[in-house]
Amino acid sequence: MIPNVLLDLCLMIFGGMLMGRVAKLVHLPNVTGYLVAGLLIGPSVLGLLSQDFLTSIDIISEVALGFIAFSIGNEFKLSYFKRVGAAPIVIACMESLFAVVFVVLGLIIAGQEVSFALVLGAIAAATAPAATIMVIKQYRARGPVTETLLAVVAIDDATALILFSLSVAVAQAIVGTGSLAASLLSPLKEIGGALLVGAVLGFLFLIPLRFFKKKGNRLSIIVGFVFAGLGLAQWLGLSNLLLCMAMGAVVANFSADVDEIMDICDSITPPIFMLFFVASGADLKLSVLPTVGMIGAIYIVLRVVGKYVGALVGGAMSRCDANVRKFLGPCLLPQAGVAIGLSLAAGQVVPQHAPQIRAVILCGTLIYELIGPAVTKFSLKKAGEITTNQ
Repeated sequence: MIPNVLLDLCLMIFGGMLMGRVAKLVHLPNVTGYLVAGLLIGPSVLGLLSQDFLTSIDIISEVALGFIAFSIGNEFKLSYFKRVGAAPIVIACMESLFAVVFVVLGLIIAGQEVSFALVLGAIAAATAPAATIMVIKQYRARGPVTETLLAVVAIDDATALILFSLSVAVAQAIVGTGSLAASLLSPLKEIGGALLVGAVLGFLFLIPLRFFKKKGNRLSIIVGFVFAGLGLAQWLGLSNLLLCMAMGAVVANFSADVDEIMDICDSITPPIFMLFFVASGADLKLSVLPTVGMIGAIYIVLRVVGKYVGALVGGAMSRCDANVRKFLGPCLLPQAGVAIGLSLAAGQVVPQHAPQIRAVILCGTLIYELIGPAVTKFSLKKAGEITTNQ
């Protein structure tokens, strides 16, 4: 264990670079190498990074997610939705719903309590956008699957919160605790508040852009507003992903300089994203693998099937391109921060199952985060939207 924060960060950067190059040599995405680097130097394997250190740098993860959400917001251009209609919204609802239904039914059939099946199954809706975005950026993927994927992972955070809250409300009614109305209103407040505050920040973002034209000044504006968004989300108890995404969407639709802004953003984020994924890999716990048993297997397998079938059905309902229907579902595997947060909330609803829920979600995170980027690359390549092996 290295007793120095800066040396720890140095180790994370160079470890990430090394494993990123190894991943490239075996034709895997860089993000897979970053996650493996973190796993190797983290508490689960070599122990060069302590759990206390990883907790102390949570702000890096928060900042990385803020920039990722801001980038996703750039995909929410009105011109895009005028062209494709409601397809991304329909697909996001269907893939989230099918993932939840498949897991819940699988657990009930396996003999689990309905309340436990509902709260664990509800977490299946959540998808982590970070790894998917990194794969798209690295390979410069372009095409209808990529376009739809970016919109779907952005909407997914909202659909996951709504489905989780509905499931929790039903579970609480079954076990006789909590208020149904409060459970249903809570996500609406969180989602609506995040979108409203994010939109206001987006319009405020446009003001200094009119007076500051140099790259350095604009970089400061971007960083300042992303920090403001993250801080307000934390202070007001709102979704930081949705808030920063809404801010990015306003900038994308109302600023003539949006392409320059996103280029500036992309120029500073690589080391932040690398640290984020190495830290995420270090947080993965190999010790949970033997503890999840049949329940974990049901969750991990049926979530994948549900995401795939849901995307297929949603794509068919929206009359999407055949490649979108076929290849979008496998790109939705990664699951991380939102799912882990929801697992803590789920544990409060059925406290007797809290350790089991957390173990299943942590195990799922480990598996999905390690294989998800490779599956995303494979799917986008099969769809003909990746033409490079860099």
